[in-house]
Amino acid sequence: MKTLSRLISLAAALAAASAFAQSPAGLWKTVDDKTGKERALVRISESGGVFSAKIEKLLAADAKPDAKCDQCTDARKDQPIVGMTIMRNVKKNDDIYDGGDILDANNGKVYRVRLTLAADNKKLDVKGYIGTPLLGRTQSWQRVE
Repeated sequence: MKTLSRLISLAAALAAASAFAQSPAGLWKTVDDKTGKERALVRISESGGVFSAKIEKLLAADAKPDAKCDQCTDARKDQPIVGMTIMRNVKKNDDIYDGGDILDANNGKVYRVRLTLAADNKKLDVKGYIGTPLLGRTQSWQRVE
């Protein structure tokens, strides 16, 4: 009976740990919502409940490894895209993550952002929008690690 009780306790602890581990933090492969082609590897990190993301590697066949954000209009103007912070100030809000912004390094525009993590923790819907999320564009990113 003690063994069964220990197994139940262990299973409950693992389930709780698994639920806690649900987070967008990690390495993601971005996929262009228009072409379906892989674009970049982006690492989302968390500090004090606030999420941000940096581009680690460009994957597109035509991507230049030394590309700069010449279309950016803020402090990121003419900065290297690899290593650039493209998402800032995102916080968990119930089942979604929002409140921050995301940069489209292709055109230099900054959008509000909403992240929705799939139940299996392997897909992240990233919606960039202006005004209301109903009028935005969504990309589905795939977890790499």
